[in-house]
Amino acid sequence: MKILVVNGGSSSLKCWYDDLQADALDAAPPRPLWSTHIDWNEKTDIESVFTSVLKALPSAVDVVGHRIVHGGRFRGSAVLTPEVRAAIAEETAIAPAHNRMALKAVDTLQQHFGPQLTQIAVFDTGFHSTLPPEAYVYPGPYSWYEAGIRRYGFHGISHGYASRRAAQLLGRDASGLRIITCHLGSGASLAAVRGGNSIDTTMGFTPLDGLMMGSRSGSVDPGILIYLLREHNYTADQLDDILYKQSGLRGISGTSADMREILSAIDRGDARARLAFDIYVHRLMREIGSMLAVLGGADALVFTGGVGENCAPLREKVIQQLGFLPHLQVLVIHAEEEWEIARQCFKLQHRP
Repeated sequence: MKILVVNGGSSSLKCWYDDLQADALDAAPPRPLWSTHIDWNEKTDIESVFTSVLKALPSAVDVVGHRIVHGGRFRGSAVLTPEVRAAIAEETAIAPAHNRMALKAVDTLQQHFGPQLTQIAVFDTGFHSTLPPEAYVYPGPYSWYEAGIRRYGFHGISHGYASRRAAQLLGRDASGLRIITCHLGSGASLAAVRGGNSIDTTMGFTPLDGLMMGSRSGSVDPGILIYLLREHNYTADQLDDILYKQSGLRGISGTSADMREILSAIDRGDARARLAFDIYVHRLMREIGSMLAVLGGADALVFTGGVGENCAPLREKVIQQLGFLPHLQVLVIHAEEEWEIARQCFKLQHRP
């Protein structure tokens, strides 16, 4: 099956192409026939981007697989029928930058290839469909849950791949493992994985919850937001901009959302950069502790994502503080979201 994978984020687009065979599904990720990485944003001319992408493809396309951040009621991978597309559109208020860009990509490719093209949505929320009710129902009025306000969890494609790959590398059956996966990039989240299933995760109703991130705040006291609304006349749009774009590493350091630049600033003696790094480590450790408690211990801790894979000082701090767990296996696993999307597309198309 000749698969084109489109992994569109809020600031970048990754495209991956390979001719996938069934006997490769459970092996280590292959080197694709072709791939590319493009910076983009909501002002990007998506049609021109995909015109250049399609010109570069080495062969025909049988299926296009899309990473969709929020799928609402669709928890498993699904062919992009009008019904599925409408459901994705309904969730743009929860993951606006991601879902909106993904739908533009879907429409552009459909226009290019025509209605005969099979396009498949692979949802970042899908891996977390195994969360138990005590993990996904918020302790507000029950009417919130009835209205669809619940913990969905995100980065599921990455967490799913990382936990499965960890079991392979450890030579263990996933059914007997307790794994904490740390997806740390510009966005960041943890997942507690027992027996190959997600039982808890740090992101919630939106991708804003949980860990401190590059420019996102992560969890904050909701009373702060009420205070800002009442006493300082903040609008919802102002709060949205602050929490998503002006907080996290950028908000504390005052300089950058990029961990590499934070470390460089620390080397220059920048006190606010040091504080940003220390807060990041502290909040990461606090959430790892929560995942440990939920799992009742852990066999492995996995780092993945740009920060997780490349920030050795962060990993060293975490490992040092977890010295009381002498048998914990620590793994660094390269993120392979495109490969995981391709696998799920192949399996969906060959489902009996």
